[in-house]
Amino acid sequence: MINLCDDRYRFLVSYAAAASVGHTVLLPSSRAEQIVAEVQAIHSHSYRFDDALVEAALSEHCPAGGAPLSVPGEQVVMIGFTSGSTGQPKAFPKLWRSMLASTARNAASIRRELGISADVTPWVVATVPPQHMYGMELSIMLPLIGGTAVHAGRPLFPADIARALGEIPAPRVLVSTPIHLRAIVESSQEFPATDLIISATAPLDAALAAAVEKKLGGRLLEMFGSTETCVFANRRTAHDEEWRLYEGVELQSAPDGTLVNAPWFVAPTLLQDLVELRGTDGFIVRGRNTDMIEVAGKRASLGDLTRRLLAIEGVKDAVVFQPESEAVATIRRVAALVVAPGLTASQVQDLFAPSVDSAFMPRPLLVIDALPRNELGKLPRENLLKELRRRTGA
Repeated sequence: MINLCDDRYRFLVSYAAAASVGHTVLLPSSRAEQIVAEVQAIHSHSYRFDDALVEAALSEHCPAGGAPLSVPGEQVVMIGFTSGSTGQPKAFPKLWRSMLASTARNAASIRRELGISADVTPWVVATVPPQHMYGMELSIMLPLIGGTAVHAGRPLFPADIARALGEIPAPRVLVSTPIHLRAIVESSQEFPATDLIISATAPLDAALAAAVEKKLGGRLLEMFGSTETCVFANRRTAHDEEWRLYEGVELQSAPDGTLVNAPWFVAPTLLQDLVELRGTDGFIVRGRNTDMIEVAGKRASLGDLTRRLLAIEGVKDAVVFQPESEAVATIRRVAALVVAPGLTASQVQDLFAPSVDSAFMPRPLLVIDALPRNELGKLPRENLLKELRRRTGA
């Protein structure tokens, strides 16, 4: 099943229905027609399901009550696809037993942060779509097996998020992304007291985390995971740089990244993140294998360059990236797209120059109205290259 439901309740119903008859749900990296069609072509026996089909099925046959969801532990219940931000999307199958174990740890982590017992039901509002692994974990699996309730909508703008939070009882949990959280902080909108805010999909800096806590009144918990692994660590970003591993997770540094393993994994998984281990259950992220660049014998991190750009007063959003696609981390140049209302590209360069080696000054550095983010706030490489070509003709 390719589950295209927008309504979270209908998505949950159709996902449970598919799992109950042994079907696998495919989670394309985007609901764009071309991406969905490519996934459907690869999986020739797949079929699409959407809100209208769920409503039709429920109107035809919706018995009172029902049976508990019973799924064999070794059943592949979903296949997630990488977002394409680091290259060609790849498929990652998920077993039911793996999702059970991961969800149990997510639920325990949330209850611990909220300080509530197992008989209290937290309510979730999520700004992320259920088709993404993060949205699946926190807004579908949690209500399905984690003792959590969820708002059916996917609010986008601050006023929509405030309205959705006002429609659920406490304790309220907002599942979101840095791009949405920044919009919340910059908004004049008033929000109901939110007990816990969860962030993922992109790094969150401590200053923004603290601002979100002040704005919404609750704690912010940042979760660390991937399509390959699901969530396996978290931290209180406003106060801690160090990530804490879920019980049972083990990390091992490798030359080209970090090997992650846990009892519920089918096999150890190699991530491109470069980490510094702290004791047996802590780590600090130092960058990504693909993030490290070298120019004229000098090394730098694209992520660090982006953070330095974002620290410039007047810069609202920015990304530094490598235009060339090369097999090694030695490059000829970097480029940058910057959202900085009121500033010119040359002014941004002048403000950026004191904090960056001249070898890593982006060329070109373009000031644009908005970065080409997808619905999760991520910046797929193909979007960046398309925007760069459109602006430069290269």
